[in-house]
Amino acid sequence: MRNALLIGAVLTCAAAMAVGASTGSGAPPGQILEGKRLFEQATFGGNGRTCQTCHSPATGTVSPADAEKRFAQDPNDPLFAHDGSDDGQGHGTSRMRKDATVLMTIRMANNVQLADDLTAKTVVIARGIPTTLNTPALDDVLMVDGRQPTLEDQASGAIQDHAQGAVPSIAGLHAIAAFQKSNAFFSSPELRRFALEQGPAPTLPLGETESERRGRRFFEDLPPDPTDGLKPGLCSHCHSGPLLNQTNEFAKLFIPSPAPIPAGQRFISVGVSELHPAGAREFIFNKGKSDEFHLVSPDPGRALITGVIPANDPTLEHVNAFKISPLRGIRRTAPYFHDNSAKTLEDVAAHYALFFQIVTGGFINLTAQDQADIVAYMKLLN
Repeated sequence: MRNALLIGAVLTCAAAMAVGASTGSGAPPGQILEGKRLFEQATFGGNGRTCQTCHSPATGTVSPADAEKRFAQDPNDPLFAHDGSDDGQGHGTSRMRKDATVLMTIRMANNVQLADDLTAKTVVIARGIPTTLNTPALDDVLMVDGRQPTLEDQASGAIQDHAQGAVPSIAGLHAIAAFQKSNAFFSSPELRRFALEQGPAPTLPLGETESERRGRRFFEDLPPDPTDGLKPGLCSHCHSGPLLNQTNEFAKLFIPSPAPIPAGQRFISVGVSELHPAGAREFIFNKGKSDEFHLVSPDPGRALITGVIPANDPTLEHVNAFKISPLRGIRRTAPYFHDNSAKTLEDVAAHYALFFQIVTGGFINLTAQDQADIVAYMKLLN
């Protein structure tokens, strides 16, 4: 009996080491193992989905290629159930296979209404699945609109809304959160050590090829330089910090706005909703009041949660604004933007080329070579 207990203890320790027995949060191995079980296997009595159905080990998300492969293997895969289906009722798979988006039911702020349904309290919007790489341990802003305050709240919401299941106990939610902070959820050993407070924040790689080295200048924390087309530091104004997911000290000099953009801001509009207007609806903010505002948008982003209108949005972090995406591990987490409208990093670069041309009247011109260099450098960011 003693030998059996000893063998069991050794196996438990080995399994805990495999998923990461410590994350700096003091989570015990048993809690992490239970979180792993719940994340990978539990369907919570719902529609057959587990957490891993939508958050793969390799990417933390789902791509159209993933969806196509899973459809070929099993057209009844739980990925295509409920809000993964075309109509939200389990019928049709085209949207998931084309865009890998799910139908999110968003509760609107009290001062926000739909023009075509003034009694509605929620709105259904197609959005991509946020990656779980790096975010659980290193990013305290959850969801593209920041609406979930903690990992436990995020897990609870996903289980109820997407898996249509019964939420586990508080202990179970804590276990899921602990597992998401374990080794498997980091895109590099450097980020794991940083999360454990056992290493410094990762720095920008130097780049090996000429293209990578040219691309690096876009991500260096540099002030805007009009003599060089504002290109040095261009990307870093919104992609700075350890995860390259926040504004830097020079954003206030670069981004035209009613008030200076502070360093460390996590939400901003980069014209995705404006440049992809398909499915737009009319939203009314502050109906019947002196500051009533009408917004036609496919997805108003953070403004849906906060109810803030442009007049009260001097740093551009509400209306059509979304969480600034981390760039660490970005090559693994396609598609991109909140609506998955950019299927590749090349699509991302092309979007920004168009966006900067529009907002600067053509002053910033990202050439084809610039775009290729930016993509080459982003692929280095682990």
